[in-house]
Amino acid sequence: MNLLCDRRHFLKRSALAASAVTAAASFEERALLAAAPAGELAAPKPASPLPTGKIGGLSVTRLICGGNLISGFAHSRDLIYVSPLLKHYFTDAKVMETLRLCEQHGINTTILRVDDDTIRILSAYRKEFNSKIQWIAQVTLPSKDPDLDIKRAIDHGAVAVYVHGGVSDEVVETGRLEPLVRALEVARKNRVPGGIAGHAVAVPMACEKAGLQPDFFMKTLNAKNYWSAGPMPRLDSVWEETPRETIAFMTEVEKPWIAYKVLGAGAIHPRQGFAYAFENGADFVCVGMFDFQVAEDVQIAREAIARAKVRTRSWCI
Repeated sequence: MNLLCDRRHFLKRSALAASAVTAAASFEERALLAAAPAGELAAPKPASPLPTGKIGGLSVTRLICGGNLISGFAHSRDLIYVSPLLKHYFTDAKVMETLRLCEQHGINTTILRVDDDTIRILSAYRKEFNSKIQWIAQVTLPSKDPDLDIKRAIDHGAVAVYVHGGVSDEVVETGRLEPLVRALEVARKNRVPGGIAGHAVAVPMACEKAGLQPDFFMKTLNAKNYWSAGPMPRLDSVWEETPRETIAFMTEVEKPWIAYKVLGAGAIHPRQGFAYAFENGADFVCVGMFDFQVAEDVQIAREAIARAKVRTRSWCI
């Protein structure tokens, strides 16, 4: 096999042999692949559909693919090489392979920020595979044109938008919520769901108190019970300073809730992180995944959702 195969051949091959990086396989690895029965190479089909919930008029799988695979930004504590490593690993072909695996295993939505790389890769992926994967766009509020990211995302196919958690944190600290109000207005004008993210529980608290009506919240959630957890800003792994307060407050919030940072930047196993989020009220979890993690994460999420029968907060359906 020519190792310099074109992208189309690489991606179609990877869909059949997801566990092997065939474009860079050694002679021995390729020999083993050639000898293996075809059934062992095929990506397994989900045993059952991945559960979904509603955000506005969208049907969204309760496990959402996060965007670090394109942005290359990793919360990595004091390991300065991790973000560059992520960028080198996630080539365009690898990003598309990972998105393809997500869809094959039942995930129908990804959350990605708005930038040139996202637009370029996502456009190519949709064209290559006729993909219908839904893009929820993370937007900032540029000072020169606060509507720029929102409009750009929608123009390139985003089905929903939300204000970046760090931006919302800062806005709420000022006590002036007009930028968040404006962002929601622009989303409604363009007929897409608009959300607000926050690392601090003060964000959804302020929005609810002020009567803002986002279509969904994104709020960090993990148990903060691992050795490198906080307090912020000394470490960048936690971004959930008050899990008990978050859980208690969100119990009273009727809007859909996407939980993120549920794995504490890789410090928490998905079996613990997913269960904690779903059992404590989250409707969805957004998780960055490598290609080799997708199948396991989907299975763990399905099991965690099935077990989360007793919740203080009703599922959004």
